[in-house]
Amino acid sequence: MRKTIFFLILTSIIVSAAFVYYPYWKDLPSRWLSPDEPLNTMSVAANRSEAGMKAGPRPAKYWRELTNNRVMCELCPHYCVIPDGSRGLCRVRENRRGVLYTLVYGRPVTVSSGPIEKAPFHHFFPGHWRQTVATVGCNFHCQNCQNWSISQSSVEDVRNLVRSPRQIVDGVRRAGFNSLSFTYTEPTVFYEYVYDIAKLAQKEGIKTTLVTNGFINPEPLRALLRHIDAVRVDLKAFDDKFYRQISGGSLQPVLETLKIIQEEGVWLEIINLVIPTLNDNPATIRAMSLWILENLGPDVPLHFNRFMPAYRLTNLPATPIRTLEAAHRIARDAGINFVTIGNVPGHRYDSTFCPGCGERIMHRAGITLISNQIRNGRCRFCNRAIPGRWN
Repeated sequence: MRKTIFFLILTSIIVSAAFVYYPYWKDLPSRWLSPDEPLNTMSVAANRSEAGMKAGPRPAKYWRELTNNRVMCELCPHYCVIPDGSRGLCRVRENRRGVLYTLVYGRPVTVSSGPIEKAPFHHFFPGHWRQTVATVGCNFHCQNCQNWSISQSSVEDVRNLVRSPRQIVDGVRRAGFNSLSFTYTEPTVFYEYVYDIAKLAQKEGIKTTLVTNGFINPEPLRALLRHIDAVRVDLKAFDDKFYRQISGGSLQPVLETLKIIQEEGVWLEIINLVIPTLNDNPATIRAMSLWILENLGPDVPLHFNRFMPAYRLTNLPATPIRTLEAAHRIARDAGINFVTIGNVPGHRYDSTFCPGCGERIMHRAGITLISNQIRNGRCRFCNRAIPGRWN
């Protein structure tokens, strides 16, 4: 009898929760998505109805002419020298008779939605949902990339949508969101598209966020930041060798990007994916934490995320929880106020704690915000100011 009553009560709770949360979970995929994995939510019919928009090759920004119809792309620190008829390392910028073109303007590979915590952003409108946009291409070749099927593809390799900047912004409005994110691949390589969407969104009061590797030159970065509200930078390691061997880039330009974002007054959060044997050295994590403290201050949120085997690093194990906890302890001891552990749903340090009184002020389980104890930018328990963008 007791078992029957318990079963009926449990069933009632589950059914009630399903109705309450239907507006949220109806847009989620049928399988678990990791925090950086895209979901294409646009229908084929919608794509066909907008196929008349002129999309695809457009003259690119930030390049210069060289001899023999060659060009040099000056968008990112690779400074690709591109012969006529060839493309840069990112696969989406092409030299056509001495003129550099972007191939992905208006051609996103995914337009989807999800909570801002999925980025992750923890101090930027927590609990809000946002629209996400990505095209193919990336200026890194990370061996652990979980989105490699689109980041390492050319525009011809995948089915692309057709969306003008106006259609993207209108989609945000229709969905009732207050922000949109450029994410999943690398926004730098679809710079022109990002710039036009962000500029239009800004005019209409929609917040814009970048999820980026930070490998971009200062001039285009500063120009773009005028229309961006928040940036989450993936600081992959505090080791140039790691950048060269695992990601195909270099560390110093990323550090410069972090400083520029801070200088421009744009909200900044940093993520470090801790990969066993590759970037989990405690001394290096301490050096990174001290650099952040000295150059960016103690209040930039720092996320240590758990690595899961992916792409070309399936030979490595998932990051041990104790390694993430050690990284968390090192950063806190160094003086960073807001340090969290990600990709470990339910872990205590998946939540944010007030550095003043020690109370839990944002309780999370994975990408779900359970409770928020911040009121008007202050801790509800001790009234300490909590840096971020709250309203």
